[in-house]
Amino acid sequence: MPTFDIVSKVDSQTLDNAINNAKKEILNRYDFNGSNSTVELDKKTNVITIVTEDDMRLKAITDSIISRMMKQNLDPKSLDFGKEHSASGNMIRKELKIKEGIDKEAAKKIIAKIKDSKLKVQASMMDDQVRVQSKSIDDLQKVISLCRGEDFGQPLQFINMRN
Repeated sequence: MPTFDIVSKVDSQTLDNAINNAKKEILNRYDFNGSNSTVELDKKTNVITIVTEDDMRLKAITDSIISRMMKQNLDPKSLDFGKEHSASGNMIRKELKIKEGIDKEAAKKIIAKIKDSKLKVQASMMDDQVRVQSKSIDDLQKVISLCRGEDFGQPLQFINMRN
């Protein structure tokens, strides 16, 4: 029976490249001359930590990260913008978490959308992904186009297409 999986993953090497390019851009900008701003990517916990002096620089750094991610074909919807915290002195600290895997709420929305389409497919939740089965590959391709047309709050990839 033909199947495929709907997942939400971010390529860690591409993300690392995007963050490094954003760091270089920030170091070369005139308005960051003499600034103590830092951007760190923790690959184990998938968290980007930004420490800077004021809100204007924080916004410029996040905009730079988002633009570099888009140039590397990474979807910025995979970032979870947390709250800003005050660090030592007059510094501001912000953590951006990278969403990996489909959470239960998004999976329920995806499955409900597939069932509402009246296609002859079966969708089921498996850990942090959604598996779709059908007798017809054409129906599976219709499900892929249906999911691409919707916004579920995080980027989706379609992998493991099997006959």
